[in-house]
Amino acid sequence: MGEPTDRVRALLHEVAETHHQVYRITDGTDEDWASWYADWLTRLSELPDLLPRRPVRSELTSQLVTLDRAYTAAGSTKPWEEFYAERLIETFS
Repeated sequence: MGEPTDRVRALLHEVAETHHQVYRITDGTDEDWASWYADWLTRLSELPDLLPRRPVRSELTSQLVTLDRAYTAAGSTKPWEEFYAERLIETFS
């Protein structure tokens, strides 16, 4: 895992922690979490500067939902942030 992947992974961890704080009253439960993550990542983080191609919020939302399903289906032992980071960099290249 290289530096860009590490930085994207760290942002994914940060957005998850931030989301959990914002939704603490529901213990982080939010059916539309991917929209919230995509909004935060595109407007309030460095993610657009870290990816080869700037993501549009709606496309990032879709990718996050797709990655969630792929991660669950794969039964991956990687941390989800690493799994997502590698694929987001690939997708937005």
